Amino acid sequence: MTLRLLLIRHGLSSFNLEKRIQGRTDLSTLTAEGKEQALETGRALSQIEINAIYSSPLKRAYSTTKCLIKELDYAISPVLEDGLLEIDLGDWSGLKIEELRKKFPNEFNTWQKDPNHLEITKESGEKFKPIPNLIVQAKKFIKKILEKHSLDSNETILIIGHNAILRCIILALIGEPDQGFRRIKLDNCSISILNLNGKDKNIEQCQIECLNNTTHLKNRLPKRGDCSRIILVRHGETDWNMQGRFQGQIDIPLNKNGKAQANAAGSFLRKEIINKAYSSSLSRPLETANLILRKNTNSDIKVKQEKGLIEIGHGLWEGKLESEIAKSWPSLLKDWKEHPASVQMPEGETIKEVAVRSLKCWKNICQELKEDETALVVAHDAVNKTILCHLLGLSPADIWMIKQGNGAVTVIDISKDKAHPDVVTCLNLTSHLGGILDCTAQGAL
Repeated sequence: MTLRLLLIRHGLSSFNLEKRIQGRTDLSTLTAEGKEQALETGRALSQIEINAIYSSPLKRAYSTTKCLIKELDYAISPVLEDGLLEIDLGDWSGLKIEELRKKFPNEFNTWQKDPNHLEITKESGEKFKPIPNLIVQAKKFIKKILEKHSLDSNETILIIGHNAILRCIILALIGEPDQGFRRIKLDNCSISILNLNGKDKNIEQCQIECLNNTTHLKNRLPKRGDCSRIILVRHGETDWNMQGRFQGQIDIPLNKNGKAQANAAGSFLRKEIINKAYSSSLSRPLETANLILRKNTNSDIKVKQEKGLIEIGHGLWEGKLESEIAKSWPSLLKDWKEHPASVQMPEGETIKEVAVRSLKCWKNICQELKEDETALVVAHDAVNKTILCHLLGLSPADIWMIKQGNGAVTVIDISKDKAHPDVVTCLNLTSHLGGILDCTAQGAL
């Protein structure tokens, strides 16, 4: 049983269009394109049963909420929640980006590189730090939600707000990783999904099912940055995925559905210009990569096989069902589910060892890319999760926070400025496989 949160950023606003700082001002309104984005988002969510809706009271968010609700085929009334107000940026609100850069150069530089330490002075002389304040607001909002909705209720809660507050809600739920605010992005009317598990009001686990999903909108993938991009994909389904059998480094091929998933990912990515391709040396990611590339205009690209990207070695667990492992290694299996970083697989690897080799390989791939190039990387569940934990500022111990469905697409934009972290632009997109929610196999690694 899970409490599912669907986080929606408001549609394109007048201030977004004019490249103005919005903050907590309510002068910015939803544009015609923003209204259409909201309607498209409502249509994308129309097959999901939503139990409650919370909206920021600011016009651009509340207008998004009202448009979205029109596309639902049942009546539901939103709750306006001040806990979803956007970040307070004081006198910055209303300024264009270029005006801000010229008027407050030092503060703007801090905002770009280390927003947690940005300090703004109000006209009264009072100083405040916007991001720490917003994190406090986010935590209060989460507490309020948990007072109204049980963690074991299996409810789906829709939350419509703004860029900064939604990012802070996500960061608060995953432990406030270092430089976390700049590690993720949220586009207008994007959908992010977080699954909360626990007892009473205590969250024991937060799983990021997806981040910044814009597949339902005109531009299916978010606009890239000014540097290289990596499209990270988990291999398609195998029979062992379906059976819940631990695969590890046994070379199990794609099944029929896995090939269909790879082809669907290829169709989804067909317009992306892919310059290089890398894969684990096992057959299931290699075939997935080749099927994706067949759909792409640069179909003559050769896939470079990387041993550093092969799946975690489960040792004696490989080939076994979870029920079989539970009989012979009950304590170790429990530790693997609750504290994965503490587990040494019997005659296999630790997740820390996987992280070391996968990140070494990842960094080599990043170094091989030119600034304008895009690479396709296809690997495995545990490997992808260790890479994404690193990119999100988490540790290998946090792999269960990350969802990676078979055939899912994740996009990382590499930072041009090494002082900035790379950006997890979107994570675990599975809409090309049949809907906003990840319905891929829940089997073992």
